[in-house]
Amino acid sequence: MVNILGSHNSVLNVFLAEMRDVEIQKDRMRFRRNMERMGEIFAYEISKTLPYQEKEVVTTLGSAQVMLPTAYPVLATILRAGLPLHQGLLNFFDRSDNAFVSAYRKPNKNGTFKIELEYVSSPEIEDRILILCDPMLATGASILLAYKSLLAKGKPKHTHIVSVLGSQEGVEFLKSHLSQENVTIWLGAVDDELTAQSYIVPGLGDAGDLSFGSKYDRLL
Repeated sequence: MVNILGSHNSVLNVFLAEMRDVEIQKDRMRFRRNMERMGEIFAYEISKTLPYQEKEVVTTLGSAQVMLPTAYPVLATILRAGLPLHQGLLNFFDRSDNAFVSAYRKPNKNGTFKIELEYVSSPEIEDRILILCDPMLATGASILLAYKSLLAKGKPKHTHIVSVLGSQEGVEFLKSHLSQENVTIWLGAVDDELTAQSYIVPGLGDAGDLSFGSKYDRLL
């Protein structure tokens, strides 16, 4: 299942519009905060899918019966770009365990790149709900690699993949490679074009650089 939250009118589109805007992007703090707020909205929407049970809560004047989640999801992200989006999810799922995957594009001199996976830190995820976030779903290769690396920690009961922006090509790539998996994809918006260098157009640029500053890439 693919859920595109930006297809419905909501304040999410305000945050996404500001993240795309080349002038507003110059304010890194605002960019990170908008990314964080997007994560909070995704968390709220995903929370509707969790299992709940009724519990009694004692107040100063009596007691109330409320529906509370029976378990919190494991939150996973891809370093470094995913940190603000991950923080937004964590703001709402504040009791969650967390996982981190170090994966990045390593450029070649011919203009291509390969995805390097260096490190995975994760709790056991066997039969648990997993939320894996990365701001941009371009080709889908990074998220697929991260997902497969996390399977070494167990088989999730259900996985939610969260991205602020996706390409149509990336969405189709994940759908074809995860068709046998229990996975839901959540996106803010989907753009049609993916360039030869695997950048989403119109997109918003490099989410990691816009959040934390430009990085130095050593060419092979």
